[in-house]
Amino acid sequence: MENMIKIFIIEDDLMFGEMLKFTLENESNYDVTLFQSGEEFFDHIHLNPDIVTVDYNLPGMTGLDILKRINNYNSNIATIVVSGQEDVGVAVDAYKNGAKYYILKNSNTFTELSLCVKNLTVNVNLTKEVEVLREQIIDRSKYSALIGESQAALKMLKLIQKVEKSNVLALITGESGTGKEVVARAIHYNSPRKKKPFVAINVAAIPEDLIESELFGHEKGAFTGADGRRIGKFEEANGGTILLDEIGEMDINLQTKLLRVLQESSICRVGSNKEIGLDVRVLAATNKDLGQRVKEGKFREDLYYRIQGFLIHLPPLRERGNDVILLARNFLNEFCTQNKLGNKTFTKEALEAMLTHNWPGNIRELKSFVERAALLSESDKIEMEDLVFSRAIA
Repeated sequence: MENMIKIFIIEDDLMFGEMLKFTLENESNYDVTLFQSGEEFFDHIHLNPDIVTVDYNLPGMTGLDILKRINNYNSNIATIVVSGQEDVGVAVDAYKNGAKYYILKNSNTFTELSLCVKNLTVNVNLTKEVEVLREQIIDRSKYSALIGESQAALKMLKLIQKVEKSNVLALITGESGTGKEVVARAIHYNSPRKKKPFVAINVAAIPEDLIESELFGHEKGAFTGADGRRIGKFEEANGGTILLDEIGEMDINLQTKLLRVLQESSICRVGSNKEIGLDVRVLAATNKDLGQRVKEGKFREDLYYRIQGFLIHLPPLRERGNDVILLARNFLNEFCTQNKLGNKTFTKEALEAMLTHNWPGNIRELKSFVERAALLSESDKIEMEDLVFSRAIA
């Protein structure tokens, strides 16, 4: 559906102006407003009309003055001069100052105006479409690790763009293997903190008795085996970004300490009472349903709401359509280059088989699958017999 076209008429003859307005309002998709002077019009120019009709002979501010000011304000505003002046020189001056059409006031004025507006409407709609597309354009060179052209992938990239320049705490959710750490790195390396450290820690991979020390550090003698002071991941990331991966697996007692860190922007090393101020962007990631974890008493409700400053959900690969092919080809090229396997490509049948697979392990599974197929293939073509699909774990 086309956008509503906003038309402003500047005409000091009220009756004639109303007739112009009536003519255009009978056309579809026109929102028409009448002004009786240039001064009144410029009081409302911030409303950004698409088309302006200008009476050339106006008291005070002339039509030529108005054209010049409109052109300086926004040259994309299309102007039509409606004048009783038959002097060719006047028309030339109007065109020189941006007018798209020059219409004489006579018996054909209303018909000509209608046609001129219809012609301009085509360009106006095209301009609007270009502006919308320009707003949607993503500088893909900044996100080379995030491959995909599906609507789901583009939506994900738009969310990353919105959050990357801020310091808001972002929660990245998605099934295992969807690329949560890749997204976190993209946020960091496109942020003002990109020259500072990016530190990722998998909370679920560290024993409970060590995780507090890993995050916040410890002083010498804080516990058995603490032979010296250790800097924790938060301090290591100071000035940069820390990713708390699999935060849904964090011990409930440690969650209390993490909440305090998020609120106070400071930490205490294990075995110390000294506060250490921090300037760290915190990102969290999980493949768990944190809302369900809260209901089960395994995740603090206040922390749950605190870390949902900005939610980025990563779609599973099975919902990304042809992105499977784009990713597979990229992984294949990378693997073949690194391992000097020459230039290999997938057959049509192999591509179709990959498109219909469910990919329970998502992008991580696809990458391993492609590397295995490249090794099994004995020619420059990866055939169906080279494909070894895994099954979802029941």
